[in-house]
Amino acid sequence: MFRTLGGGELGTNGTQAAHPHAITELCDEGSRLYTSALRAGRIPRADVEPVPCLMEFGLLYPDPDDVNWLRPVLPSVALAQHLHPLEREITERRRLSVELADAFEPFMAASAQNTGTTHSITVLEGRDRINAALNIATSECHTEVLAVQPGGRRLESNLLKGLERDRPLLERGVRLRTLYQHTARHSPQTLAYVDQISTGKVEVRTIDELVERLIICDETVAFIPIREDRQVALELRHPGLVRYLVKVFEFMWTRAVPLRVGTPYETAPDGITDIQHSIAKLLIEGHVDEAIARRLGMNVRTCRAHIAKLAQALGSGSRAQLGFLIAQSGILEREH
Repeated sequence: MFRTLGGGELGTNGTQAAHPHAITELCDEGSRLYTSALRAGRIPRADVEPVPCLMEFGLLYPDPDDVNWLRPVLPSVALAQHLHPLEREITERRRLSVELADAFEPFMAASAQNTGTTHSITVLEGRDRINAALNIATSECHTEVLAVQPGGRRLESNLLKGLERDRPLLERGVRLRTLYQHTARHSPQTLAYVDQISTGKVEVRTIDELVERLIICDETVAFIPIREDRQVALELRHPGLVRYLVKVFEFMWTRAVPLRVGTPYETAPDGITDIQHSIAKLLIEGHVDEAIARRLGMNVRTCRAHIAKLAQALGSGSRAQLGFLIAQSGILEREH
C-alpha cells in the first residue's frame, strides 16, 4: 500500500547499468528490441549492447548456431523464472507470520480483557508498522476487502507484498474489490498481479481519477495515508468514519469501468477521448502538468502527449489559447 522499490540493477560486469531499472519498468528501447527479437526469432548481438538490461533480466540468450546473434526467451518462460523466487519468499513469509501470530497470541488475549479503553484512531509511523497493522487487519478479515490504489505502475515489491497478503484472503473466501486508475490498464505488472489472483472472488475496476490510497476490511477498520511520502498512516476503527469511507468507495465504484470489460479511452464524436476530457477539466482548474499526471496516475511525458493531442483536436496554438478553447468548446459539459 505504501511501499517503494529502491536501487537499480547491476550490470553483467558487476557495475551499475547505464540505465538501471526494475524488470517491471523495462525501458522503451529494451521493450522495442525484445519485441523485435520475438517477432524475428533472433536479433544481432551488436544491436543489444547499448541495452544490457535484456541480458540482465534473462530475456535473451546466445544463439547456439552463431555467436553474433541472440535469441529471445519466451515471455511465459521469462515470467515463470522471475515469479518462482517470489513464490518461495511468499511461502517463507507465511511461515514466519504463523510463528509470529502464535508468539503474540497470549498478549492479544490479555489485551482483549482490557475493555476499559478503545482506540478508534491510531497513528501508524513508518512502513514496517503500517504493514504490520495491515497484516493483522487482513488476517482477521472474513467477508470483504475494499481497496483504492492510485497510480498507473505497480512495482515488483508491491506485486510480492500484494500476493502475500491477498492469497490467504482469497483462500478463505474473502471478496476483494479494487479500484485502479485507467492508466493501470497499460501496466503489465498490474495485469500480471490481477491474473495471479483472478481465481478468487476478485473484482477490479478502473476510473480516471483517484485521490489517495484506501483499504477497508470487513467494514470495521480502514487505513489511509496522511503524508505525501506515505510514511505515516491512520488506522480507523470508529464505526461512523469507516461507514463514511465505505460510502465514498461505493460512490467511486459505481462510476468505474470493469478492468476486463469496456475501453475507457474511446474517442467521442468531438474527437476528445475520456482521458483527455479529464485532463481538460484539470487544466481549467489551474493544475500544472506534474499535478495532473499525479492525479491521473500517469507519467508527465504521457500527460503532455495527451495535452498535445487535445490542443490539436481543438486547434490550439498555445497553452493560453488551449484553456480558452476548452472553456468555449463545451466539452466539459458532455456526459462523462
